[in-house]
Amino acid sequence: MFNNAPVVKIGLVAVSRDCFPESLSVNRRKALMAAYTAKYGEGSVYECPICIVESEIHMVQALEDIKAAGCNALCVYLGNFGPEISETLLAKHFDGPKMFVAAAEESQNDLSDGRGDAYCGMLNASYNLQLRNIGAYIPEYPVGDAEDCADMIHDFIPIARAVIGLHDLKIISFGPRPLNFLACNAPIKQLYNLGVEIEENSELDLFEAFNKHADDPRIPEVVEDMTKELGAGNKKPEVLGKLAQYELTLLDWIDAHKGYRKYVAIAGKCWPAFQTQFGFVPCYVNSRLTGRGIPVSCEVDIYGCLSEFIGTLVSDDIVTLLDINNSVPKDMYKESIEGKFPYKFTDTFMGFHCGNTCSSKLCNFEMKYQKIMARSLPVEVTNGTLEGDIIPGDITFFRLQSTSDNVLRAYVAEGEVLPVATRSFGGIGVFAIPEMGRFYRHVLIQGGFPHHGAVAFGHFGKALFEVFKYIGVDFDKIGYNQPAGVRYPTENPFA
Repeated sequence: MFNNAPVVKIGLVAVSRDCFPESLSVNRRKALMAAYTAKYGEGSVYECPICIVESEIHMVQALEDIKAAGCNALCVYLGNFGPEISETLLAKHFDGPKMFVAAAEESQNDLSDGRGDAYCGMLNASYNLQLRNIGAYIPEYPVGDAEDCADMIHDFIPIARAVIGLHDLKIISFGPRPLNFLACNAPIKQLYNLGVEIEENSELDLFEAFNKHADDPRIPEVVEDMTKELGAGNKKPEVLGKLAQYELTLLDWIDAHKGYRKYVAIAGKCWPAFQTQFGFVPCYVNSRLTGRGIPVSCEVDIYGCLSEFIGTLVSDDIVTLLDINNSVPKDMYKESIEGKFPYKFTDTFMGFHCGNTCSSKLCNFEMKYQKIMARSLPVEVTNGTLEGDIIPGDITFFRLQSTSDNVLRAYVAEGEVLPVATRSFGGIGVFAIPEMGRFYRHVLIQGGFPHHGAVAFGHFGKALFEVFKYIGVDFDKIGYNQPAGVRYPTENPFA
């Protein structure tokens, strides 16, 4: 298994304003750690023991301690009102994602010496963060008792994992986008703004590396692994040798080219010349690498690849990249959806791609030829796609995109894959997202998003929304499927 994701270790630092009892922060910090350990176990959170931060000197001591402990994320805990300068300086000088939470009052019987006023202190902390241009995650309601704050810290882990991962990510791309594929064209400047590196290569470079792997002694072992994975779905065994050769080419390229970066994602070329020169389509290999935590996007979709990587870190699971592809036929809707599921016809659509979805996320998968490409090419050079209906269950459709004018935009929408047979080809599913029709028109079309969307298997909208805010997407540029009765700014009120 390729190690392609960071492990988050949060440094918990309690702070105290010097005119409040320090014991409030000490005891509340201990209670928070006990609550977190009881519910989520040990290892993810380190309790900074050396001091309660009341001054700038304490801030430096705490900073050095959590760094020495190997913490790559920070939680500033206001056990009482808190020292607004020292606590925000701690966030400023900590190199990694940070969050702020505050202690709630504990009992009506102890509102004199036992009152901490952290509810008030959080306002000053947020104001000071803005004064210093410091980004930090603040939960929706950031004030709670020990159990509440433990849950908030746990919610922060996938957000922190994504932010840390982006700062150590290299995207490797091969080839320009195919002709008539301007939809996935986007400026790469925002990648650098996000801390992401990109290495752009010619597909000729990839072809040369592939040919050098022609007699790689590891090929039989990879073929054996592919055969085991495909099982009865191995309908094109004659192409497995080339696919194994290609997989080894990509893995070796990653090892040789990731440089000082820890994590890698790939934006690959797959048509039009790929099939005739390589002699296959790369879909199945893309699915296998994505299944190992190395997202691979199709059609040199750089921001699609970036979105997949974020989704992998947030969900801690395999993701996929699909076309927001075709409408559900009305007869299919009436026969299989209407009255059985709580969705209007316009809430439904089909998500599809040729065969890049991991086998573990497909039903009854089979290795086949790529039907669309085979309409204009010999079938034998289009082998290598993985087909099957996508497994039913909760999903989150999302994407991070740099627009043509170099502005970051994103969208997030939760829904599900319905247990409805698609009766079609490719890696495909019948999707349902509440108010999808309006979301399609007033977010996807109005926002100029391309047809590719990343799919996480589960509901992760809350964390993804926070990740997009944290990395600098303006909140008014994060689209979501607004409920009925809440009008989009561009929605015709008379429609």
